[in-house]
Amino acid sequence: MKEESTQNKIKDTALSLFARKGFEGTSLSDIASGVGIKKPSLYAHFKNKEDLFLGVIYKVTVDYNEFFANEAERLNGESPENQLYYLLVKNTEYLRNDELGLIFKRMMLFPPESLREEIYQMFEKTEEVMKSVIKSILMQMDRHKDWEQVFDAYLCLLDGVFEQVFYYSPEEHQKRLENSWSLFINGVHCRTEGK
Repeated sequence: MKEESTQNKIKDTALSLFARKGFEGTSLSDIASGVGIKKPSLYAHFKNKEDLFLGVIYKVTVDYNEFFANEAERLNGESPENQLYYLLVKNTEYLRNDELGLIFKRMMLFPPESLREEIYQMFEKTEEVMKSVIKSILMQMDRHKDWEQVFDAYLCLLDGVFEQVFYYSPEEHQKRLENSWSLFINGVHCRTEGK
């Protein structure tokens, strides 16, 4: 139990440092110091820095996938439009956490070259979870034929709204979210009416 507790403390400390300083800017000595252990003790839990980084990214990804699926389940029973809107809002709130937002941004935009393949595989699993959730919502809107196109647009909306968190005040961010959402959902409805 103590070993698991130490391993979690190492991951939490590493998450904070990797988020703020990046993979290259974070040393195992920094992590060990943050945990309150000596650097060689890290090797009892992780093979090397790459192994620790992948462990952190795996945990963050699994937690995010659970969050997204649980939010979708919680919203079940709302109109499809409300489900999509609130998933957009909840996703933004979830990633507004400095460390989570930064680690996701670094992971997507600047993955360590040596770990790029493993990180993209984790990202693909996240996209599969999102695709399954969004597809089931779009089917409620009778989007059978073009659900993949709408999913792609929604994913770009999610990514864009997330990215804007780093640049604007909460008020400005909310205004942009509302404007983007309005154009997105009106476009979806226009396509339905035009068919």
